Amino acid sequence: MRAVKPKLIVRDLSPARWPALEELFGPRGACGGCWCMYWRLEKGERWDDLKGAPAKRKFKRLVAAGKALGAIAFAGTEPVGWIAYGPRRDFPRLDRARTLACDDGERVWSLPCFYIKPGWRDRGVAAALLAHAVGRLARAGAQIAEGYPVNLKPGQRLPNAFAWTGTRGLFARAGFELAGPGSTSKVRVRRRLAVSSRPARPARAP
Repeated sequence: MRAVKPKLIVRDLSPARWPALEELFGPRGACGGCWCMYWRLEKGERWDDLKGAPAKRKFKRLVAAGKALGAIAFAGTEPVGWIAYGPRRDFPRLDRARTLACDDGERVWSLPCFYIKPGWRDRGVAAALLAHAVGRLARAGAQIAEGYPVNLKPGQRLPNAFAWTGTRGLFARAGFELAGPGSTSKVRVRRRLAVSSRPARPARAP
């Protein structure tokens, strides 16, 4: 019998939804103490010094100040998935990744990571999150949406911990096209959105 897809509701991150994100990420901070800070690492910072409790504190401050954008997927009242997005310059580590660098970063908004709760993979959560995030960027007038999915071979599967940037197939189904080298472990993909004459900033969740 075919599994019934869950009814998912995607909500934007807000300070009031921090408890839901904290519940979703759990004691491990989503993956290895990341707390969605990996791509936000500034030059000179060491990941081993930041991951875990320090990362949680820094990310919570960003959320409280409205400086971290993202969305949470809920199945009923249970948080089951997360996507981060924002101006590419909010994720400075991207520019230090040789295969993910670009020369027009000021025009780009990035969708650099997902977290799907164990037991919820392959149930449409990541696709729902990606569709929501792209819609938010388009309505705000962002010019380019960019992702950094893992480059899986046909039939290859990875544990969630290794697919945290999404998969190439996920982004391809959402209209993203390859924008950099196609043979690396993570690839850069893009989708052009509405043209805007000024920097876009999605509206905050109510």
